[in-house]
Amino acid sequence: MTSAKRWLLPDGVEEILPAEAHKLETLRRQLLDLYESWGYQLVITPLIEYLDSLLVGSSSDLDLDTFKITDQLSGRTMGIRADITPQAARIDAHCLNREGPVRLCYADNVLHTRPRGLMTSRVPIRIGAEFYGHSGVECDIELVCIMRETLQAVELSDVHIVLGHVGIFRTLLREANLDEDTERSLFEAVQRKAHDEIDEILNSSEIDQKLRQMLLQLTRLSGDETILKEAKKVFASAPASVATELDELVAIVDGVKKRLPEIVLCFDLCELRGYEYHTGIVFAAYTPNYGRAVAKGGRYDHIGEVFGRARPASGFDSDLKVLAKLSNKIFERKAAIIVPNNNDANLLELVETLRRQGEIVVTWFGDAKLSRQDCAEQSCDRHIVNKNGVWIVESL
Repeated sequence: MTSAKRWLLPDGVEEILPAEAHKLETLRRQLLDLYESWGYQLVITPLIEYLDSLLVGSSSDLDLDTFKITDQLSGRTMGIRADITPQAARIDAHCLNREGPVRLCYADNVLHTRPRGLMTSRVPIRIGAEFYGHSGVECDIELVCIMRETLQAVELSDVHIVLGHVGIFRTLLREANLDEDTERSLFEAVQRKAHDEIDEILNSSEIDQKLRQMLLQLTRLSGDETILKEAKKVFASAPASVATELDELVAIVDGVKKRLPEIVLCFDLCELRGYEYHTGIVFAAYTPNYGRAVAKGGRYDHIGEVFGRARPASGFDSDLKVLAKLSNKIFERKAAIIVPNNNDANLLELVETLRRQGEIVVTWFGDAKLSRQDCAEQSCDRHIVNKNGVWIVESL
């Protein structure tokens, strides 16, 4: 690489310059304060871990997303975290070891071997909240509401929240008793919403006619709240657990609507995002300005099992970089006060007082008089001058 090319960064990796860094840090502090107001405690997880503990119980996608390195001390393979949820689950199960509910939150970088979408970062800043130790729908209601508050705090416009339940598809698939290859083909077709392909797979399979029709209908059950009523009719003869899962969705909708009457909720009953990971309700938020979910979450009750405690768990997260990019919020950086490089005791005392009051005070080391460009680069609109032996702050 020539010296002229040494400024290039890998694809999907970016530098964050001061204006954007200020925006990200302002949002990070605001959202973590929001989560704290709901009782969620901040955790900071290791950037690297031994691979067998970092990936245990996770999906194959997470394995592909994880950079692997060799530990120079032990010779063991280590991974750079690509997701924080498994680490938070370990903290709940192994480190805290509490009997009652545990609320945790986080905001930190992860690293991906490949971008998860067009023009997405391979170094996202994941920010989220997770609830451990409560199996009732109250937990899911709380998290959907916090996710909505997160997007309101960021000032995203025209947000729609989509809910689903992976348990319905899992139950029907178990009843169908398909061979492994057919099951994988059906799963992939359902993920892509490839209805013709789904029809072909199901029609060529030797399964009960009623079950076939239920699977066919499931892939088309998406829309507003009327979908839930239609789903109850479609799955009237399904196993009892399907009715229970639909009742969970209805209870969550009722609970969220009571807290947020103006919220717009949609449904997609064949949403299989995180199928290997989630065990129940899944939810995601979308905005017309972005082609992917801006925040997503769900229930993953068995995630702590590999760490010795299978506690109920639910949570959500988002990429802080995406939120900052889509935000309609105005981020104004406070203008600074510029001060000459002078060791006068009264001046130093004034500068210290101003900084304690929250002002930004920048020392000017140049010999020449401040130009308009200098003031703009230092983001200052005032300066400190000496008049009649007294240091005062004046507008520029």
